[in-house]
Amino acid sequence: MPRFSMPYKGVDELSKQIRKIVAYTDGASRGNPGPAAAGFILTDPRGTRLQAKASFLGRTTNNIAEYTAVVKALEAARHIGAKQIRLFSDSELLVKQINGQYKVKSDQIRPLFRQTFELLDQFQSWKVQHVAREKNQKADELVNRALNLGKDIQMNSVARTGKQPIRLGVLISGGGTTLVNILDYINQGLLNAKVAVVISSRSTVAGVEKAKSAGLDVKIIRKKDYPDIDDFSRHIEEELLAAKVDLVVQGGWLCLWKIPPRYENRVMNIHPALLPSFGGKGMWGHHVHEAVLAAGCKVSGCTVHFCTNEYDKGPTIVQKTCEVRDDDTPDTLAVRVFEQECIAYPQAINLFAEGKIIVRDNRAKIKS
Repeated sequence: MPRFSMPYKGVDELSKQIRKIVAYTDGASRGNPGPAAAGFILTDPRGTRLQAKASFLGRTTNNIAEYTAVVKALEAARHIGAKQIRLFSDSELLVKQINGQYKVKSDQIRPLFRQTFELLDQFQSWKVQHVAREKNQKADELVNRALNLGKDIQMNSVARTGKQPIRLGVLISGGGTTLVNILDYINQGLLNAKVAVVISSRSTVAGVEKAKSAGLDVKIIRKKDYPDIDDFSRHIEEELLAAKVDLVVQGGWLCLWKIPPRYENRVMNIHPALLPSFGGKGMWGHHVHEAVLAAGCKVSGCTVHFCTNEYDKGPTIVQKTCEVRDDDTPDTLAVRVFEQECIAYPQAINLFAEGKIIVRDNRAKIKS
């Protein structure tokens, strides 16, 4: 049941959409050089907006602004886990340079040109195409807004559906890395949620300080302070109810607690392996990665699942995979698995927020 975990291969439709990203970029300078801004819009292949940002650059040239927009779009696409990208720019010169049809002559542009290719090399496939300005109006409008205001702007993304954000209760026992990742997605507008309360089973861990620094409501509920697991679990439930929590998210939570009926299929956990393999009592953190390496597995990953009152037996929601390399140690494998965790957990929360998870016979099915 409860504990700490991680992600694996996303086979659901949302995961497929995020792996393929379409980007529209634009950059502009009023004066060349003069006040400048760079902006981008990311969508899935169906045109649903995932992210839209523009950065005010101060005084620079038009070409630098155009390249900066491309770099920022590629960085954002990689951050949300994209494997393939199709990028459109209305700068014909930039597109020809990236496609090897025109040489980069400016010393100012060369560093951005190199950075662009360093980022493109991180995708499994990419394509950069020219688009007419009239077909790039949204990115153009975004850049002009940043220029007019003289500051960075961010427009609402797909997560902002007009619905009230779901209220999360995050359970932690350690450093709070999962909590920070969730907050990052919320702040970027990629997750329609609000962290209503953070409950920690330990009082002095780094996650508590991170939560307080983020202005969150933090409750300390230590198992040793209660006579039995029933009393411990009841206090957790009381805090969740007081905060009007819709979904409980376990992020590095190491304590067994009894999930009450009212929270059935409303408590998620992330496990650092592909369940049902390498799960169960005592299988957490490095213990899992050590077991994966000892078994000679070629693939590992993580699993987001609903919790039951048995360890790692709840319905699987999202899984993601990563390669196991011949020279891996538990530490190096853990880093690669955690990269997938950071993608899988927000996806699972979004599916819950959108009402797309149906649980039948201990199986979670995803509505299209």
